[in-house]
Amino acid sequence: MGKSCLIVSGGDFSREGVSERFDLIIACDRGFEYAEKLGVSPDVVIGDFDSADAPDAPGIPVIRFPSVKDDTDTMLAAKYALEHGYDDIAVCCAFGGRLDHTLANIQTAAYIAERGARARLFGKDTAAEAFSGGARRFPRRGGWSLSVFALSDRCECVSISGTKYEVRGAELTNGFPLGVSNTWASGEAKVSAESGTLLVLMSKLKRGEHI
Repeated sequence: MGKSCLIVSGGDFSREGVSERFDLIIACDRGFEYAEKLGVSPDVVIGDFDSADAPDAPGIPVIRFPSVKDDTDTMLAAKYALEHGYDDIAVCCAFGGRLDHTLANIQTAAYIAERGARARLFGKDTAAEAFSGGARRFPRRGGWSLSVFALSDRCECVSISGTKYEVRGAELTNGFPLGVSNTWASGEAKVSAESGTLLVLMSKLKRGEHI
């Protein structure tokens, strides 16, 4: 049986994605403050603490990094989880805030997926999963959209079923948004690809929006 990890990131605060039971909880920088608001106790705190003070929390290890580094705090947490054998990694508070941080978290999800682990992102009114090859099923979310993007240069033989717009054997590239703005037509959607890394992005529709 695999091991699951929740990473509390530093985007906009959200309670999405924390209802499951996780084997390990990592807080990143400001994520420690978010973890307290969420009522979860981190097993470890990781970051450079450029956006929040390092926590004074007896019994919780703090791994501190210099602010001049290549990895984001969330990427550091993802690498820590992968190195310790966790193969189901969810990131909450992953969206909102600065756009560059949101894009960095999406790329972190691709990094996780390309190393064979499950990669999920959660934020307010947004959820996503990245995977490399194979198939994933997504239960219906009423009033939400479902979009599929290529994170690698190209994704071959992409199929999408159980949705309003179905696709069989398509090629998606990261230079054209062919898979944007779909929705469920049944109880679940199935997305698959023979190769490449896909991002399935689900967003709550705003009032008056429809697909």
